[in-house]
Order: sequence, then C-alpha cells, then structure tokens
Amino acid sequence: MARTSQKYKTEDSSESCTLRYRRIVVKAGTGALTGPSGLNSEVMADLVRQICHVRDASGEVLLVTSGAIAAGRSALGQTLGELEHDISSRQVFAAVGQSRLMHTYQEMFAAHGVQIAQTLLTIADLSNRQSYLNVGNTLQRLLELRVLPVVNENDVVAVDEIGEVFGDNDRLSALVANLIDADLMVVLTDTDGLYSADPRTNPDATLIMEVDRVDASIEALAGEELHSWARGGMATKLEAAKLVTTSGIPMVMCHSRAADAVVRAAKGESVGTFFKPANGKMEARKRWMLSGISQRGKIVVDTGAVGALLKDHRSLLPAGIQSVEGEFSRGESIYVVDVHGVKIACGIANYAASDIGKIRGLRSDRIEETLGYHYGQEVVHRNNLVLL
Repeated sequence: MARTSQKYKTEDSSESCTLRYRRIVVKAGTGALTGPSGLNSEVMADLVRQICHVRDASGEVLLVTSGAIAAGRSALGQTLGELEHDISSRQVFAAVGQSRLMHTYQEMFAAHGVQIAQTLLTIADLSNRQSYLNVGNTLQRLLELRVLPVVNENDVVAVDEIGEVFGDNDRLSALVANLIDADLMVVLTDTDGLYSADPRTNPDATLIMEVDRVDASIEALAGEELHSWARGGMATKLEAAKLVTTSGIPMVMCHSRAADAVVRAAKGESVGTFFKPANGKMEARKRWMLSGISQRGKIVVDTGAVGALLKDHRSLLPAGIQSVEGEFSRGESIYVVDVHGVKIACGIANYAASDIGKIRGLRSDRIEETLGYHYGQEVVHRNNLVLL
C-alpha cells in the first residue's frame, strides 16, 4: 500500500506529477554499476540524480548498493582475467573498494545537498530478533532526519554472502525492504526485466511486463548470471521478488540505464517488470520470519501435512514430518518443504533439529515419552508459520 501521494517536478518537465510510492528501496547491483574496468561513474551519477528527484518530492529512499569488490579490484590494478575467485581475495577487494565506493557516492550526493550514511550489514546482524529491531530503528531514524542510508553487505567479514548464498545484495535488499516497511522495491540490473526466455540465446524472448505471483513457472525462467564479476543472477532476483511480494511489497525490476527508471517506478509508471504484491501488508514479526534470515534447516513433510498447512492453515505436527535437514535450535526459523524440496512455509521451530529427528512421524502425545520433556504438541505452531 502506498503512503501519501506527493507532487513534484522533474528537471525535464514543468508539469507536476504524482508520486505513487513514498518509501522506496533501490537496489543497484554490480552489473548495473560496474564494468570490467570498475565503477561506472556516469551510471552512478544518473542514479543519484533520480534518487534526489524522488526525495525532492518528499519521498524516502534507501539505497542498497553493490560495487565495493569491483572498485577494489580496479584500485589494485587487477584486470578481470586476473581476478581471483576465492573468498579471501574478494574480501581484500571489498576492504579496499568500500571506502572508494562510499567516497564516490558522498561526492555525488553532496552536489545535490544530500547527506548519506554508510550502513554495512551481515546476516548475523539481522538473524537475531533484537539486533534486527535495532538496525530497523537506526534506519528509521536516518530516514526521519532526511539522511539517505547507503547499505551494503560487509563483505570483509560476511563469508557466506560473498559466496553463493545471498547473491549480489538481492536478498539483502529484500530483507531491508521488509525491515523498513517499504512501499516499493526497485531492482536495477543490466537487463530490461524478466523475459519469457533467455534473450541472449532466444530471439523470440519477450519482456514480461507484469508478474502476478512468483511461482515455480516464474522461477524456471531464471537463467545463468551474465558476468563473472557479478555474484547475483536472475534466480536471486526472483527469490527477492518472492520475499517482498509475499510480504505485501511490490517490486520493479528494470535496466539501470532505462531513462528515469527510478522516478518512473516511484510514479507507478510502467518500466521493466512489475511484480504484484500479495493482498495487504504482513505484520512485522511475520515479515522477519519470512525473511529467512536465520533459517538453518528444513523440515520435510508428507502430502497430508502439506494439505493441512496450505488448505486448513493448521500447525505442523510431528506425525506429518518425514525428515529433518540441517542443524538448528529451538526458537530458530526453518523452512518447511514437501517431498520434492519445494518450500511451502517458514516458521519458528518449537524443537531443535535433533529432537525433531527423534519424534518425526509420531503422534503428538508421544513427544514427552520419547524426549522426556515437551514444549507443546506442535513442531511449528500456526501462529509462528508463514505460508509461501
């Protein structure tokens, strides 16, 4: 749901326009901001200009940016062919490049009279509920002070994120959008949006203008990543789209060089691919659960349990559990998947993975007999469960 509409004028037009979405998370990926030689200052300057336009309309913008590793590689004189793909090399590039990236943004935003605030996050910062709320409070206060938060993953210490787990800040941008209760998320990339097939290999591929729901058929459209220096890909962007739209936040995916893409998206105009949100905003606690920040395991359930969860909206009982994967403690978030590995829900586990392994397939009245204690009849209570 959009916040209060505002009026503004662009530099190119004297006509006033309506800003449909007020609080916006803009994600600029590595492929959108950089090339083989490093940061693309022309693209960055145009992005800054657009963000300032939205702010001038009384909009609130939070920028999630990639580019530190590419900037560090360029600063150290590394060519693309010389780029080491091991984690330690990427951390070195990030350590060198982050200050250069922020300095570039600081100078560009200062030219528009905008103060920015560097915000480096890791998955550990968001996995704990209390620290998650603390980060949210800081970001909210920065927005209230009209300071623009510039968020990036702390690649120097975030080993998993530099690897293949979270992609090129795609997941982080979705987490942040949920965290600040954004009205819209805009993902800037180096493609025009989501295509019906890979446009690089299929001349008949067409741009999909609108996606009602990110389901298996949409996820199947994800292709391989375009660049070796960009860690994300269409798959991670679709995962981010599924996360935010399920929470009730729409998402736009478009080319970073599309004319006034951010401004047009903020106005509600057609640009790239629009991912429609679910009806109504999800409550804050469930958005945190849905984010899957601390999800370290999976519970595999049978078809009967799938029906009980999806159709009857019941709690997950041990009788419907076939197996458990990963290690997690009581109170941590987990995924619930069917026998084919399809994610159907996420929630907070009442029992640790080791305990679930012992009680799987049993009636609930046998939990205490088996474990010697019990925390309730449900492995995941329906109040702590979010359907995907």
